[in-house]
Amino acid sequence: MNGTKTRLVGVDVCKCIAIALVLLIHASADVLTDCAPGSKNFLEALFWSAPARCAVPLFLLCSGALLLDERRALPLKKLYGKNILRLLAAMLVWAMAYQCYHLAMDHAFTAANLWQSLKEVLLFKQEFHFYYLHIMLLVYVFLPVTRNFVQHADRRMLQYFLILWFALGILYPTLRPFWPFSLLGGIPAQWLMNMTYASIGYGVLGYYLKRYPFCFGAGLGLFAGGFLFVFGATWIMSLRAGTLYAEFLEGMSVGVAGMAAGLFSMAVQGRTPCPRACAQLSRASFCIFLVHMFFLYTFNELGATVLIVGAL
Repeated sequence: MNGTKTRLVGVDVCKCIAIALVLLIHASADVLTDCAPGSKNFLEALFWSAPARCAVPLFLLCSGALLLDERRALPLKKLYGKNILRLLAAMLVWAMAYQCYHLAMDHAFTAANLWQSLKEVLLFKQEFHFYYLHIMLLVYVFLPVTRNFVQHADRRMLQYFLILWFALGILYPTLRPFWPFSLLGGIPAQWLMNMTYASIGYGVLGYYLKRYPFCFGAGLGLFAGGFLFVFGATWIMSLRAGTLYAEFLEGMSVGVAGMAAGLFSMAVQGRTPCPRACAQLSRASFCIFLVHMFFLYTFNELGATVLIVGAL
């Protein structure tokens, strides 16, 4: 798929949207954490941040739609010798670059600190937004299994898998802090999937929605319902807690999953040729993800944050 006309338009569009939403999440983070819940700035920032939280799930949906496609050959040699090796190399190089940046900004650029930074990078104690790269390593390792499953499963079996994934990877973790689920202990408390393994399910969902998308109205309703849930529940719980309550903003929460699935389902129904600018931005999304925090850190050092003008 080298030409823009043969690219998956919906996937390119979703990747462009996702990278913009990642930037929006990090740009609005200071407002959400520094402003009192219920204040004008807090609500404005929450209004923009709530839909932006589907950024990482969108990336996972796109990855599933592409990497699980049976028309794309992915032998183990290519998976480990190209995909995983490139991801690991990019992670280590850029993680070290961020370490050097912080040392330089703190005027602590010494041989001892460089050695300590290198050890932290090799132990995956890296930049906070690199958690997505750590997740993708596991997603890649499981690809031979998930590819085999989706290519031999019929629609009903895919639906069965997605129901289990949603119940244990999305719904249960969302409800776990609340009564009566908070009373559960022992093995039932361990039934839920943690975020890393639940991410594999997002890939299968991306594959499923590419083949069987919801109708446009259902996708729009799912996105709108997810947004209202995330915005409203976060607002109410933050007011009660007196500080930001971020549980409903997590990528594995019900509302965020709904927004991601609805938006992705609407996007993959596009059939027009992919605009060149969209295709180019889609190709550059990984690079933008890696480097964007350099700019945000620099802007913060200069005092140039959204707090200057408010969330709007």
